[in-house]
Amino acid sequence: MVTTTHSIPPQTAKKTTKVGFLLLDHFTMIALASSIEPLRMANQLSAEELYSWHLISEDGLPISASDGLSLTPDHAMANAPDLDLIIVAGGLDITRSFTGKQVTWLQQKARKGVHLGSICTGAYLLAHAGLLDGYNCSVHWECLTALQERFPKVNCNNLLFSIDRNRSTSSGGNAPMDMFLTMIARQHGVKLSNAVSDMFICERIRTESDQQRMPLRQLNNGGGCKPKLVDVIQLMENNLEEPIELDEMASFVNVSRRQIERMFHKYLDCSPSRYYLRLRLDRARQLLKQSNMSIVEISTACGFISTPHFSRCYRKHIGISPRDERKMAWAHAGMLPTINGTNTSSMMYIAHASSALQHAHAEPSYGSVTI
Repeated sequence: MVTTTHSIPPQTAKKTTKVGFLLLDHFTMIALASSIEPLRMANQLSAEELYSWHLISEDGLPISASDGLSLTPDHAMANAPDLDLIIVAGGLDITRSFTGKQVTWLQQKARKGVHLGSICTGAYLLAHAGLLDGYNCSVHWECLTALQERFPKVNCNNLLFSIDRNRSTSSGGNAPMDMFLTMIARQHGVKLSNAVSDMFICERIRTESDQQRMPLRQLNNGGGCKPKLVDVIQLMENNLEEPIELDEMASFVNVSRRQIERMFHKYLDCSPSRYYLRLRLDRARQLLKQSNMSIVEISTACGFISTPHFSRCYRKHIGISPRDERKMAWAHAGMLPTINGTNTSSMMYIAHASSALQHAHAEPSYGSVTI
């Protein structure tokens, strides 16, 4: 049984652990499947009902995932059964995907000692409800900046998942599988957890110390990138609010300034300063779309000397002003999507892929990876 005051311990009595998944609008299906499938397989391999799982929405009505597919929940929040663990399943547009009723419901469950957690971007809702203050927290990297800036009392990290006392938070994709495999190991032993992993052809069970995102992963497919270049980029990513000089970075990684410049031009086809600026502008874009911080606050948080300087750089490199970027992002919440100029409200059916792409347009990650 899941405890309410400590990390989940091994259990001798094989009592069914009841897990509820609170589905938010546009939750990510892969994160949900990566959570449920280890529980299903643990039951199958043990030939016992070690776990049960329940899909929950605010009103019990069908709810759409980020891929446009719709699931029918087992329960509305009001008639959900007693649960040992409640996981908030987040996804796209997390800052506008939850309601006050959901916040209140989670706060009530926390007061009753229910173990709470999240997958993908769901930690944002828990943080908004004040349920992660003082806890270690993992969240999908696209949501990390907004959560850090908005909720400074939460101990955010870039790890795959975090199990801290009676809170279990995971980033997105298939990372929830690692979190639930770890829970299975703690409750029912490593042998069962490894067996579940083998069934899913999982090379290894990643731990709480594994990071979810490494610099240059998308640029280093050939494996030829220099470790020192990765070190420099990590320094940049960790110092966006107060940028550090190139000479100082060179001293930190024990290479010359000229060597750093050559590596950036060889592997990234740009100067270090331009790459650093792009990192800061990317963070600014996330904050403009995901938070209600003022443009002045965002300018400071991203290391710009003044708001006019920030606006000029943003317009030059992004192609739109920060103010217009925010207007477009937030206006999307009240807009009906269009496909090829056609208002979808007049259409009988919208293809799942088209619907998913329309929602993705409002995401900070849209178009952020060059292919």
